[in-house]
Parts: sequence; C-alpha cells; structure tokens
Amino acid sequence: MVYWFWDKLITKTMLEIPEINNLDNATPEELGELIAELTAYRNRLEAETLAAAQKAKVSRQQVNAHLEPVLTKLDRTIAKLQDRYGALTAQ
Repeated sequence: MVYWFWDKLITKTMLEIPEINNLDNATPEELGELIAELTAYRNRLEAETLAAAQKAKVSRQQVNAHLEPVLTKLDRTIAKLQDRYGALTAQ
C-alpha cells in the first residue's frame, strides 16, 4: 500500500515538472525568478518527501529509487535555465 502511494506521488510530481523548450523571449529577470522557484521547489520536494517517507517508515533506499529520477529531471531543467541565463547576461 505504501509503495503504491509513493509510485503515484512520484509519477504525479514528474508530470508537474515543466519542459523548458522555448526561452527566446525570456528576460534575465524572468529566468532568475524561474531558477529560484524551481530550485526552492526541488529542495522542498526532496525534504518533504524524505520526511513523509520517514513517518511512513519507508526506507530511504526505496524513496530514493523513485525520487532520484524526479530530482535529476529538475536538475537538468535548472541547468538549462542557468545556461540560458548565463548566455543572456554575458551579452
């Protein structure tokens, strides 16, 4: 039962991560805000998921198996945004 819950939670979370494809018209300020928001979301997701898992007595290894792909996707998205931000501010 607990495993089903974690699978659904992680799957739902993965669907909520936006794909960053077209940032041609984004300003550096908008990119900075988006980077800050996604970084805060990533940190909050990790902390809250681990806290909930601890309360539910789910092992950290089991949680990480589901959580790591989500965090990796967020990290890639944040890195893309940071690259774009760097390109805009270097001009």
